[in-house]
Amino acid sequence: MYAIVRAGAKQEKVAVGDVIRIDRVQTPVGETLTLPVLMAVDGDSVTSSGLDKAAVTVEVLGDTKGPKIVIQKFKNKTGYKRRMGHRQKYTQVRVTDISV
Repeated sequence: MYAIVRAGAKQEKVAVGDVIRIDRVQTPVGETLTLPVLMAVDGDSVTSSGLDKAAVTVEVLGDTKGPKIVIQKFKNKTGYKRRMGHRQKYTQVRVTDISV
């Protein structure tokens, strides 16, 4: 069985035991969160409506960072150059239960 959940502004395909990265949430390590289910698949049956009570329970493992992204701006013949960097912050979670 797997489910499609909404994690922040993104959607993730998860099964029990999966470790995924979601947008950073301010939750201590070891706490549990519930994510809303958009679609659930169990063998041949696909459920996409009436999932108001369905939820995926996840355990917070810790905070991580994404890869470094380098942003460079340049304008020709003016001497303008600018270099910036960015690392997105994520929270790593493990899926413990899918209830439909």
